[in-house]
Order: sequence, then C-alpha cells, then structure tokens
Amino acid sequence: MSQVNMFDVNFDNYDFMDLLDYIDKTIQERNQSYILTCNVDHVINLRKDKEFQTVYSKAGAVVADGMPLIWASKMLGKPLKQKVSGADLFNRLGNAFEQRKYRLFFLGSAEGVAERAAMNLKTAHPGINVVGCYSPSYGFEHNEEENERIIEMLTECQPDIVFVGVGAPKQEKWIYRHYTSYQAPISIGVGATFDFLSGSVKRAPSFMQKTGFEWFWRLSQEPGRLWKRYLVDDAQFLLLLLKELRKRDKVKEGGLE
Repeated sequence: MSQVNMFDVNFDNYDFMDLLDYIDKTIQERNQSYILTCNVDHVINLRKDKEFQTVYSKAGAVVADGMPLIWASKMLGKPLKQKVSGADLFNRLGNAFEQRKYRLFFLGSAEGVAERAAMNLKTAHPGINVVGCYSPSYGFEHNEEENERIIEMLTECQPDIVFVGVGAPKQEKWIYRHYTSYQAPISIGVGATFDFLSGSVKRAPSFMQKTGFEWFWRLSQEPGRLWKRYLVDDAQFLLLLLKELRKRDKVKEGGLE
C-alpha cells in the first residue's frame, strides 16, 4: 500500500476495506500492532510532543481521520482515498467484525458507558463478540496498580482488538506503553466513540461530518472543554498547510531546473 507524507506524518493511503485487510492480516499472523487515526489535533500535538512523535514512528498503520486532512492531501497533489475515523469503525466494519467473530475489548469512558455502547452494538450486530469492558479510574495512566489490573484483564480476555477511548494523545500513549504487555494483535484509540455508541453524546449529523464541520458540532456540545483545542490550537493547521504548499512548490521548481 502506498503512503502519503504530509505534515511530517506518513499516512497509509487506506480506505476502510484496506484497513480491514490490515487488521485481518495482523490477527491471522498474531502479531502485535496499533493503528493511529490522525486528525488535525494530532498534527498540531506532534509539533511539540516528543513522546507522541515516538508513538507515531512505531505505529503499524496511520490513517487520516478528518476531512481537513483529505482536502489538504488533494491540494498537495497526493490525494488520500478516504476519511477513516475511529467513530465510523463500527458503522463500516461492524458486519465484518461480527462475521469473523473477532474478540473485542472496550477500554474507556465513564462508568457504564462502554457497556451501553456494547449493548447497542449487539442490537445492530447480534453476533458481535465484545469480551470485556472497563472504565479506568481518573489519572489511570500514571497509576501502576491500575495499569497492571488492566493488563491482567486484557491478558485474561485475550481480545483480538482493543479499542481505547480516553482521548488523545493519552489513549495513543497508553497503547504504545502497554500493547506488547497485553499482546492483543490490534489496538486502536477511538476517542469519543463509546460515548457516541452509547447515546450519552450525540454525534454530528452526517452532512456536517461530510463537509468537515463535525468540529463545530462538537464545540457547540462541549464549549468549555473544547474551545481551546478547536479555536486556538487547530487554527495553527492553516499555517502548517501553507508551509506544506510552499514546500511542494519548491520541489516543483527544483524539478524544473
């Protein structure tokens, strides 16, 4: 599969079916790997966070989660196939997970949310196999005892795929630090997906998702928590895009000389 380099990130040019192929292959071979769903917020964080850069350098697959990244890829003349977001995984691949009887584990969200998400999923996909759910305590990533408990739980459940929904970059860093200990073939950070699936947070209408305005919907739902992320941090993305366009133009000029 080809890769697209933008913003110093190597994106795998996957659509959902390509990602499923990658998941199938990794599970069949019983390797341990993790998938990153890169959005604008990740791109901004990567500029200043060394550990996050390491997490990215060791990923098995990196997909583009957000229409701004898809648009940027087209503007830069290296179009990515599709937005592949964690929140859409079960809509797009739920049937495949059900048919393959993959063992799924949900880690994250507030008490009871992951369980409700699993129940709602089973309504849509009666054969889907969620082998465990756990809501970690606040600050769990710094609590050695809690991390040992989670690793023990995962080792016992033997999931094929671990979905971690505790927000970025915390979820990606947690996976990176521990995925070789619990040894599931696939781990993936899914942000607010359990909240959406459980119905505790309403997701943006599909026209807003398609037109790249999902951020605006989320901001209107949780302004106190998300204003800085969307209005301050992510505004830097435009500057980064201009730099990428300039870099592309220089490469073109160099090719003409």
